[in-house]
Amino acid sequence: MQNTNLHRAREAKKDEFYTLLPNIELELKHYKSHFKGKVVYCNCDDPRVSNFFHYFSYNFEWLGLKKLITTCYKNQSMDLFSKHDKEKAIYLEYTGDKNDNRVPDADEIGIYYLQGDGDFRSRECINLLKQADIVVTNPPFSLFREYVAQLIKYDKKFLILGNQNAITYKEIFKLIKGQRLWLGYNNGAQEFEIPDSFKRDNVIVNDDGKRYAKFGNIAWYTNLEHKKRNEELILINTYSPENYPKYDNYDAIEVSKVNNIPVDYSGAMGVPITFLDKYNPNQFEIIKFRKGNDDKDLSINGKYPYFRILIKHKNK
Repeated sequence: MQNTNLHRAREAKKDEFYTLLPNIELELKHYKSHFKGKVVYCNCDDPRVSNFFHYFSYNFEWLGLKKLITTCYKNQSMDLFSKHDKEKAIYLEYTGDKNDNRVPDADEIGIYYLQGDGDFRSRECINLLKQADIVVTNPPFSLFREYVAQLIKYDKKFLILGNQNAITYKEIFKLIKGQRLWLGYNNGAQEFEIPDSFKRDNVIVNDDGKRYAKFGNIAWYTNLEHKKRNEELILINTYSPENYPKYDNYDAIEVSKVNNIPVDYSGAMGVPITFLDKYNPNQFEIIKFRKGNDDKDLSINGKYPYFRILIKHKNK
């Protein structure tokens, strides 16, 4: 899917793109050690049809969870895509298998009515958030800044999906630079289930009538450590003035591709935002984002490359 479709969807606030179970499994397998004895909260998921709830309830004992809580915004129907037109919402609690069949049966899941609409910003949902150790969900992309700000405010561990261009939001980049948020393990194109109301080309419709589309530029955002974050980026290029021009408004060289970062340059370098998928904080230091000394976008001979992150090698 072209990224423009994701932007169009976000601008229209059509945020209901449901994460597929295989994609959740592919990412979550890298974080098992974080979940033992923890309360997990999925606060943007219809608890009866959410694949996040499915993953955590069926893997409850394997992960060693203490409790699973799931809420969503104004949905009491069994349809996957809610119109958000119900007066009340519910939340579910699951504390594990009681009859040793290793399956989360209906009578083992607590169902509770909320007084309000289930918005993650509501007092009720914030009280549930306070109980949680780790938040895992696919929040509304149009509210991503506000959603992350709430997680940071309440000092929560999290693993959430978002548009990769959220890296360019000043509020998000500040957290990345401060080592309070980083990218997860699997970033890039990802397929989602989409509602009938979202029209676009190249939609795949299954025999059961469900509609799927692939979105590019998707990222997992987290503050949970994972193995990839500590992998060193192998570099083979060496610096030469001919291959690495300097910016007009900052003492740094332009590196157009992450794999072209020179191994022997000790000064500042401007790299594409895709660098963050390979960023190892033990190998590189992030200096700043996008702007030169004149507080204007970085430029080379009057031309402006797409958003650049200024970095430098550590221990050079």
